[in-house]
Amino acid sequence: MRIGLIVNPFAGLGGAVGLKGTDGPDTVAEAMRRGAQAKAGARARLALTRLADRVPGAAITLAAGALGQNWAADLDLDATIIASPTVTGTARDTKEAVRAMGPLDVIAFAGGDGTARDVASVANGAALLGIPCGVKMHSGVFAVSPHSAGAMLADLMTSPDRVSWLDGAEVMDIDEAALRNGILAPRLYGLARIPVSRNLMQAAKGGPRQDAASALSSAAQGIVADMDEQTLYIIGPGTSAGAVMTAAGHTATPLGVDAMLNRALVAQDADDATLKGLAEGRDVRVILGVTGQQGFLLGRGNQQIGPALIAKAGRNGLIILATEDKLSALARPRLLVDTGDPDLDAELEGFVRVSTGANREMMMRIASG
Repeated sequence: MRIGLIVNPFAGLGGAVGLKGTDGPDTVAEAMRRGAQAKAGARARLALTRLADRVPGAAITLAAGALGQNWAADLDLDATIIASPTVTGTARDTKEAVRAMGPLDVIAFAGGDGTARDVASVANGAALLGIPCGVKMHSGVFAVSPHSAGAMLADLMTSPDRVSWLDGAEVMDIDEAALRNGILAPRLYGLARIPVSRNLMQAAKGGPRQDAASALSSAAQGIVADMDEQTLYIIGPGTSAGAVMTAAGHTATPLGVDAMLNRALVAQDADDATLKGLAEGRDVRVILGVTGQQGFLLGRGNQQIGPALIAKAGRNGLIILATEDKLSALARPRLLVDTGDPDLDAELEGFVRVSTGANREMMMRIASG
């Protein structure tokens, strides 16, 4: 099986600094100005390390330099390196690298929805396998985590009978300019073929049902009533978590992260550095919603809440809201975390209570890839 891998080294840069995406060189430059640190390459290496551990000497085609080769250094892989274009931080990098690889059966890529869209546009019939590295990952072509992506690559090479194929996985992307103005404008850019093996792939993101508002409002009011005055509450993006802001009398940032102390708003549309400063010397709790169908709690659109803050809160410090309808409609009955720290992901695994309405809870299991 011919498998190639491309890395978008700028994917996800905008997450921790609150830019809600990193499409285009201007946004990349702004993310760097704000102190963003590149993580896509390191996440690609996690996937390649899992592959090398499972299948020593695995044959794989890589783009040169930062677009692939750099992240496989010293790993036990039989890598064919293809000359890559000069890195510009634009869609051109990905597209030209894919074209240079020639015919492939599977194109693995490290990036987000924008990268998925670029790869799909030139895939020429190859299946897609996304290593999740972006800010927004609504498409149905991503593995649950980098480790899951590496396991999927290993399955493709050693146990193809364990792999089935899905035609018609959605490749979605969102208008980032509209997103930064609070307007969610998703668009379907195409359908892709993907491998499916065990519980390694995430579903495409779905939305809440229309009758969710009343249940969420009731749950949010209970959370606000129980808030400790000395604890910093970090409120994640989305309708569910935003209901807590509304219940406290504030206007939520639908696609950003806010913070409250003693029920007062102390930060709006905050980045990781701001939140860590507010958390100094305080207990922290993190209020989260659940992405529809996918079931993600962390690592999809809320990278402003970095691993250090999540570790400080711990699993017992996560406050989760979701309607019973949303939980029952999940592709698999578990909640997923992909914080970028595999050890932290493992620590978060276990059972948690999810508030679904006034005095109503459901027990759900947190899992990682």
